[in-house]
Amino acid sequence: MHRALRRPLPEGVAPPWRRPAERPSPASRVPWRSTLFLALFVTAGSHFAAEGQPGRVPLDVYARLLLLAGPALLLLRLRLPRFTAFAVAGVCLVYLAAGYPYGPVFLSVVVAVFSAVVSGHRVAAWSALGVLWVGHLIAGLWLYAWLPPGGDAGVSFGQELVVGAWLVAVVPVAELARVRRGQWAHEREERARAEQRRADEERLRIARELHDVLAHSISVINVQAGVGLALLDADPEQARTALTTIKSASKEALGEVRHVLDTLRTPGAAPRAPAPGLQQLPDLVEHAASAGLRVGTRSGGEPVPLLPGADLAAFRIVQEALTNVVRHSAARTARVGLAYRPGTLEITVEDDGPASAGDGASGGNGLAGMRERAAVLGGTLEAGTRPDGGFRVRALLPIGRPGDDGAPRGGNS
Repeated sequence: MHRALRRPLPEGVAPPWRRPAERPSPASRVPWRSTLFLALFVTAGSHFAAEGQPGRVPLDVYARLLLLAGPALLLLRLRLPRFTAFAVAGVCLVYLAAGYPYGPVFLSVVVAVFSAVVSGHRVAAWSALGVLWVGHLIAGLWLYAWLPPGGDAGVSFGQELVVGAWLVAVVPVAELARVRRGQWAHEREERARAEQRRADEERLRIARELHDVLAHSISVINVQAGVGLALLDADPEQARTALTTIKSASKEALGEVRHVLDTLRTPGAAPRAPAPGLQQLPDLVEHAASAGLRVGTRSGGEPVPLLPGADLAAFRIVQEALTNVVRHSAARTARVGLAYRPGTLEITVEDDGPASAGDGASGGNGLAGMRERAAVLGGTLEAGTRPDGGFRVRALLPIGRPGDDGAPRGGNS
């Protein structure tokens, strides 16, 4: 029994025990893979660079510890980007002031500054590079006589300018990466918002379809149920007719609801039955008659085949307008008018009123749904009381022949 009560998950949704865990935020991650690779590269590269610099202090245990200290500090670059930039620059400055060979030790500084800029701490990145360059400038121009290696002649100011230019070149590259990263984040947000809008529009479309189908059919069922109850003893044959109408209306409603749900279960698949359109207007008039509403129809202009979206919207607007007459008006007659004009279809649904006691046509979602259907196609809809009593719904829908280049704005409803 418990298995039968389980609801199947929607298509494409994995069960909870198979869903991937939430990804941690970037700041909570430790970039140990890239840091390990950088530590190995800096250590090996410095070893080979030392062979071509016999005048510098040979690499010893302290030098290798300094070479590993820079990459080790980079493990904190996502959580503490400003601290990491200054700390790595300080380690690099101590390494160079100790007279050890030049080499890929600067890569740790580049990565630290790059991370600081990308995370938005540009002042800290510039300051760390400034501290490194000024420290190297002081050591190379004035303190070289007291620093290892012994007998070092120092460096020229021109050489220091080259070093400074190389360090400054790191920042524009990091700025470019920061801007590009921001663009990617903006594009991801735009895609997410677009997907959310499509999902909201699809939910709204389904809600309109279900509302129109169920409101019309249930209104017919409600009227016939009242007739059946009133005549059950006095006129059993008439009560039987009312029950037959209820059965027919409920069967048709179930069929249309199944049609809407099939489009959800198999997105992209061709529907089993064509969508309703104005060609089913006689059936709609017949259903309204079964609810006690006599509907007269008239058509003006030259009828043209409608695009599927416009055809469905026109049918649903007429259906909902007649449903509102049944539910909210004491009138027993209504008129439906279709006026075909170049590029436009005018729909009018009128009744002579008055409104039912304690009720009004403005309640519920019917009028809002009709306006939404018209707006999706780029049309308009007006609804309100007539000067001589009653209620009128008037819609103007842009139309085109199937195969035209123009399509309804906003897609099919």
